[in-house]
Order: sequence, then C-alpha cells, then structure tokens
Amino acid sequence: MAEITAAMVMKLRDETGLPMMECKKALQETKGDFELAKQKARESGKKIMAIRADRTTDEGRLAAYASLKPPVGAMIELQVESAPVAKHEDVVALANDLAKQLAIGPGAKTPDDLWKQPAPSRKGTTLQQWKDEIEGKMREVLRLARITRVEAPAGSYVHHDAKSGVLLVVEGGNDELARGIAMHVAAMKPKATSTADLDPALVEKERAILTEQARKEGKPENIIAKMIEGRMRNFYAEHVLSEQPFVKDDKQSVGKVAAAGGMKLVKFIRWQLGEVGGDKPAA
Repeated sequence: MAEITAAMVMKLRDETGLPMMECKKALQETKGDFELAKQKARESGKKIMAIRADRTTDEGRLAAYASLKPPVGAMIELQVESAPVAKHEDVVALANDLAKQLAIGPGAKTPDDLWKQPAPSRKGTTLQQWKDEIEGKMREVLRLARITRVEAPAGSYVHHDAKSGVLLVVEGGNDELARGIAMHVAAMKPKATSTADLDPALVEKERAILTEQARKEGKPENIIAKMIEGRMRNFYAEHVLSEQPFVKDDKQSVGKVAAAGGMKLVKFIRWQLGEVGGDKPAA
C-alpha cells in the first residue's frame, strides 16, 4: 500500500474540490491509487447529493445569451439553496454556459436534454459533469428550473442581481439598441409589446372604469368618448412597451426610439427568479 501523504490529499482536493477528509478516505480505501480515488471521491459526492435532491432551492440566478447575427436567443433559470452560492464565480460561469449552449447549440426541449450537452467554456466537459463538480464542492443542490430559446434576432438583459431577465425578439436594428430596450423591459415591466397585443379584457375593464369616473365628474355624454381616448393613452403609456417613455430618454417612446434605429419590436419574454408562470412570452 502506498503511503498516503498530505501532498496526495491536497492534490486530490484541488482536482475534485471535495473536502480534505473525503479525499483522504478515498485514497485510503483505494490504497493510494490516485485515479481510482478521484473516481471514488466523485461517486461519493454524487451519492450525497442524490440524498439531498429534494432540498428547497429558493435562491439562484438567471442567465441569457442573444444575438442578431446569428439570429438566436436563450434564457435559463438556475436555482440553488443559498444566496452566497448563487453569487459564486463557478455558479455564475455555469449559468452563463447553460444559456450560451442553449442558444448556439442544437437546442434542448428539457433541462435534462441541456445538461447532457458540452460546456462551451470547458472543452471535454459536459454541463452535467460541471454541475456535479460544483455540487460536490458546495454541497448544495443546483436545479435548472426552466429554459427558453428563440430562433430569431434577439437582445437580452439580466439585472445585476441576476434575479430578473429579458429576451427581446426584434427585426433590424443593432445589438446595443436591442440590449437597451431589453433593459427597459426589465425595469418597467410592460404587459404587452404593442396596444394590439394587450389583453382585450384588460382594455375594456380600464375603459369602463374611466367612463364611470368621467360620468361621476359630470362630464356630458357627447364628450366622454373623446376624453376616454385621451386617458387611455396614459394607460397604454404605462402598460405597453412601444408606448412607454424610454428609460434612457423619457422624451421619446420606446416605439419611436426603436423606429429611429431601424428596429421593429416583435415580442419579449420577461422572467423573475422563482416566478410561477413567468416563462410565457409577452405578445
């Protein structure tokens, strides 16, 4: 049996990221066979994480990747157990690789499909292998909660806390403008891309409320209709992307800014971390 030295234990720890005692135990059980010990240590880590698989993952981060050429965009939600782990550089890098691979790879119908694919920034490593490595080091569950992909020119924006993100599908324009409008969507949370895309029931409800208010103000019936149209413009400016004042220049609407840049707004997808039903694209 080969002598188990501190240097061997440290090397195994550096290569696996697992705790020192687990590395020492693996070397002892394999009688100093380093490669066998590495395999055994990783398998032990997987077993531990399998037992913890049902843990609650209330923290995490969103990541997105988008471009106009090639025309593609993707966004993912990677959940973890604690805020510090969500901010760890390895988790940040994994989330970014998941979004990039989803966008530029063959696509994936489910998170399981995506995990099987290669990690763009780690040659010879799958996303699943990278996930297993991080779980082994962090001892926290990582869960790919949802994924979405568009095969169209797109811009993206993820807020600095990685808890809100946007994919914006467009025609024309440039990457900088697409990202700027995606950032606007993240901040202003419109309900639809254009007035025609708003839920008709929501529009009629607002009209009814404004009409009733005008009647209570004693306005004549013959001018109420014109008043309502004027007040509805304020409603649209609050809820419709193309009508909202642009956050970077509130003297112009988003629609006018887009048009000036030769861009047509098609649709957006806005997610909030942990949001139920947040994977539905806005019209």
